[in-house]
Amino acid sequence: MLSRLSRLSRPAAVAVCAVPVVGLLATVAFAPLPFTIAQPGMTANVLGENKGEPVITISGTQTRRTTGELRMTTIVATGPDADVDLGDVLDNWFRTDRAVMPRDAVYPSGESVKEIEEYNAAEMKESQDTATEAALAYLGEDADDVKVTLRLADVGGPSAGLLFSLGIVDKLDGDGSGGDLTGGRVIAGTGTIDGSGKVGAVGGVPLKTQAARRDGATIFLVPKAECADAKAELPKGLRLIPVTTLKNAVSSLVALETGKGSVPSC
Repeated sequence: MLSRLSRLSRPAAVAVCAVPVVGLLATVAFAPLPFTIAQPGMTANVLGENKGEPVITISGTQTRRTTGELRMTTIVATGPDADVDLGDVLDNWFRTDRAVMPRDAVYPSGESVKEIEEYNAAEMKESQDTATEAALAYLGEDADDVKVTLRLADVGGPSAGLLFSLGIVDKLDGDGSGGDLTGGRVIAGTGTIDGSGKVGAVGGVPLKTQAARRDGATIFLVPKAECADAKAELPKGLRLIPVTTLKNAVSSLVALETGKGSVPSC
């Protein structure tokens, strides 16, 4: 090859060398890449209904009427079997309402679509159970007497845990003094929760803040560890409140409502 190129003029040699490079770029441009494209998804008020059914139903104890909203937030991502090529990545890389994420950061690797759906459903179920456990423990309610049912259609994963717990607290105790935990506001947020009430980090926070503001929220509860991510693309008119535990989240909302005590910020 080298001997043949040496007998060509420089422009001709460059043209010959460019052929495999162009072929390589064309292959890369249309080959599936291990990424997913995400965007702001739906939000749901856990104090209200989703698709005609109450998100939170409680029996075995007295509940209270609530005002305001507690909105859990989601992202929507291309499916685990979707082909994302270089053009898709370049088209979405610099958009603030889109995120290019490693597929393994969104979906378990090596799983079929059905297995991933089952995994996400199991994560949601576990999140609901721990959210209930954390809320009842925080309130000192007996889990044997109080039954909590959580329903949220077409949403998987554990990131609604914090909002589920707050919704249960608001329906049972409000701010602890007869008022609403929300203070009548539209409050959104995200975060996993364990049975002890510890709040954990999640993904896609900048997209979730956009979904929250789009749907009327003025306050966003964010896991403290993700403050920097949340501030990166923060929509105008949305205030961030960092949280680490359920108790901390409740205290911050009560302070916000009553004007007594400090409200942390990112």
